[in-house]
Amino acid sequence: MIKRTLYFGSPAYLNIHLQQLVIKKPDKPDFKHTVPVEDIGIVLLDNPQITISHSVMQQLLKNNVAFITCDEKHLPTGLLLLLNGHTKQSLHFKHQVSASEPLKKQLWQQTVISKINNQSRVLARLGIPNDRFAPLMRKVQSGDVTNVEGHAAKLYWESLFQDFTRERFGDYPNNLLNYGYAILRAIVARALTASGLLPTFGIHHRNQYNAYCLADDIMEPYRPYVDYLVVQIMEEYDEPVEDLTRDMKAHLLEIATVDTVINGRRGPLMANVTRTTASLHQCFAGERRKILFPEF
Repeated sequence: MIKRTLYFGSPAYLNIHLQQLVIKKPDKPDFKHTVPVEDIGIVLLDNPQITISHSVMQQLLKNNVAFITCDEKHLPTGLLLLLNGHTKQSLHFKHQVSASEPLKKQLWQQTVISKINNQSRVLARLGIPNDRFAPLMRKVQSGDVTNVEGHAAKLYWESLFQDFTRERFGDYPNNLLNYGYAILRAIVARALTASGLLPTFGIHHRNQYNAYCLADDIMEPYRPYVDYLVVQIMEEYDEPVEDLTRDMKAHLLEIATVDTVINGRRGPLMANVTRTTASLHQCFAGERRKILFPEF
């Protein structure tokens, strides 16, 4: 079943009754809407006047719902996840933290190749020449010691957008990309906890101030799906937009349900991310050699 993403951009009261999330609006006393807790995958809170009870947080986290909070600029800034997401969590943690450096370097090599492949496929879908990407994929070594990922990224952004620099706080469409990536990061982090893995310990990212290094690793091949959504949004607007509209956010929130294919098996992105994280644990446990990533 596809889990639902709930976005709250206006004042609301949220509470739980009989395993249902109850939504009320302070300016509409007669308004009441309910959603089964088991149907929810992500909750995004984007208004300072949202009142949420502790029982809501308990029940949603128990069902492995990812909470995302936004700042005053309406950009995702916080993420709350379930701590105990798997029945064999301690065993999975042990496999993860004891993974050898050669194994992690091989897994990062696979990740980079998959990312570059999907970047190439996005360009092909948009009718943009991509013939320089196949040779780059063949150059990726264990651990990507020559940083082919960086070279491919430079070429990719130059091909995808004109006069564009990919920066976290850069000009449009960086704001669209940042928003989409934040949602994607939450989806991946949620799937990692469901697979009994710690999102903090990455296979490549190692920033001591980053609590989601592994999520940042595993989301890399999925980023092009966000990029494609951003291109679609930009085609609808003639001028750059500094503040994202409600329609833009709604479009980006569709990332959870976009069609993805892994080994010929089609499914929504949120479901296939779980296949990816489950395969990652199997790699840590010595049960398989390759991570399952989608092909755009």
